[in-house]
Amino acid sequence: MFDAGTAGIIVGVLLVFLLTTGVHIGVALGLTGFLGILLSINPQAALAQLATVPFSTTNSFSLAVIPLFILMGALASQAGLTTDLYKAAYRWIGRVSGGLAMATTIASAAFGAACGSTIVNAAVFTKMAMPEMTRFGYDKRISAGCIAASGTLASLIPPSILMIVYAVITEQSVARLLVAGLVPGLMSAGIYMLGIYLFAKRWPELCPVPDETFTFREKVDSLKGIWGIGVLFIIVIGGIYLGFFVPTYAGAVGAFGAFLIVAFKRKLNRATLLETFKDAGITTSTIFLIIIGGIIFARFLTYTGLVRDISDYMVALELAPIWYMLGFVVLYIILGMLIEPIGIMVMTLPLMFPIMTSVGYDPIWLGVIAIKLAEISMITPPVGLNVYVVRSSSPVPLSLEQVFAGVTPFLLMDLVTLGLLIAFPQIVLFLPDLMG
Repeated sequence: MFDAGTAGIIVGVLLVFLLTTGVHIGVALGLTGFLGILLSINPQAALAQLATVPFSTTNSFSLAVIPLFILMGALASQAGLTTDLYKAAYRWIGRVSGGLAMATTIASAAFGAACGSTIVNAAVFTKMAMPEMTRFGYDKRISAGCIAASGTLASLIPPSILMIVYAVITEQSVARLLVAGLVPGLMSAGIYMLGIYLFAKRWPELCPVPDETFTFREKVDSLKGIWGIGVLFIIVIGGIYLGFFVPTYAGAVGAFGAFLIVAFKRKLNRATLLETFKDAGITTSTIFLIIIGGIIFARFLTYTGLVRDISDYMVALELAPIWYMLGFVVLYIILGMLIEPIGIMVMTLPLMFPIMTSVGYDPIWLGVIAIKLAEISMITPPVGLNVYVVRSSSPVPLSLEQVFAGVTPFLLMDLVTLGLLIAFPQIVLFLPDLMG
């Protein structure tokens, strides 16, 4: 058997090798965690993890909300709610400088309240908004960057899949975390819109104002199509906030509500319904594979005492809390350039969470900061996942360089939002504190 330090070095080198050679993050974490327990404890303990972790993870009541929220988003998309949202936003603010991009941001934020997945959000709005923005003369870089960045709003605005993953890993309240993301998510959308407006005023040739105009009656009529999102949001988040049901029940109610909306809009047919359920199942399986691998890896860190030793060492340095936060931010940004957000969280939180909370940071507030950093990682080169989704989903010819150039202003806006959330924690905490 190897000592914990030696096993940690072997596991770390192997993990880096697997990730750089393209092995799936869930498989890489699971394999290296298994090997670490095998080398540092004994083969029986390692095999026991393989036998028990997959079932105990997928059998978790808290994680059951993930497939339900994913299904709710898939059904909401099938119901055509995204088209209605975009149409309403465009009619109301399309004539403002940067109005089309701002409409995309508003519609993405609203759809995030029924979706919970940044990838789905980005893919849907790329197919819908990219041709329209290009048709009205918007620069392709700005259009693509806006869609990729706005898609990340689904990470903070509840219901958020990343919030649930954070809650399960750190054993925090799912309900409090979902509620905590609401104000920061809306603030992120507001800062995006302000930045778009200022950008369009400075470079109007990149964001021309459409000639199309609408009467007040047409604007009001467009609001009739957004009732579905409003109903789902009130039922799910309102029900959680007011204590009518726990998040898992909220997910079930939301998914059933989205199903009823699809039926009401007469878009229910066997083929599309099967395709919707299949896509939701594939997405859920991918997420659960990452979580299972991450838990096996976390067991290795815990059983060998590496978490305790590193945590004790870091706390013993007695640095000012802001230095620990700076290290947390830098770690997430660096990893975000290489690994997708769920992988980052399952890798880092077992080690970083006890350190950050021991120096005084609130665990709910820390969750929102971690999710905001995960948002940033979704559009950060060289592996900004939303950038690749926009590039591959676009009906308009695009290069990766164009999309990455387009998201650069939004990365700066995200850093402004992150700074405000760190400087003023009550932005995050005041709604959860009202829950008691």
